[in-house]
Amino acid sequence: MKAGCALPQVTFHTRVRDDSIEGSNPFRWEDKTTQDYFAGKRVVLFALPGAFTPTCSTFQLPGFDDGFGDFAAVGIDDIYCLSVNDSFVMNKWAEMQGIKNVKTIPDGAGEFTRRMGMLVRKDNLGFGLRSWRYAAVVNDGLIEAWFEEPGLADNHGDDPYGVSSPENVLSWLQEATREQAA
Repeated sequence: MKAGCALPQVTFHTRVRDDSIEGSNPFRWEDKTTQDYFAGKRVVLFALPGAFTPTCSTFQLPGFDDGFGDFAAVGIDDIYCLSVNDSFVMNKWAEMQGIKNVKTIPDGAGEFTRRMGMLVRKDNLGFGLRSWRYAAVVNDGLIEAWFEEPGLADNHGDDPYGVSSPENVLSWLQEATREQAA
């Protein structure tokens, strides 16, 4: 996937809170499509190898969440975090991280990630199939800018991080905003 490409059309199986459900697990299934998330909005999408993993939990997710105001100031409507994890895992991770601004997208079966060309094997870490780390600025379902970590490969020995960092994506957005204003 590169700038100018349309996002793949898939259905994501999510769990959403429903206060009409009694008990300790007041959630129901709700299918959401690519259109539901991306139509008519300019967003940042970032994908990572897994919820609860060190780089994702320490830097990437909190960095995007804490910087939401800066992203909104340059025309971003929403920020989405996607991982090849199910909705139960993504919801619990967001809750435990205290996330207030980033919305998580569960790609439990990896279908969106596969169609993006970013599905990799992480068997060397015991993970199985996961997403390669990347970020994108997406405008109404079209990729405006692409930030892929180097070395895309199955069972990569490292976990590259920097190209898709919130700081790098925000810097690109700020520069693009300055260029549009000039």
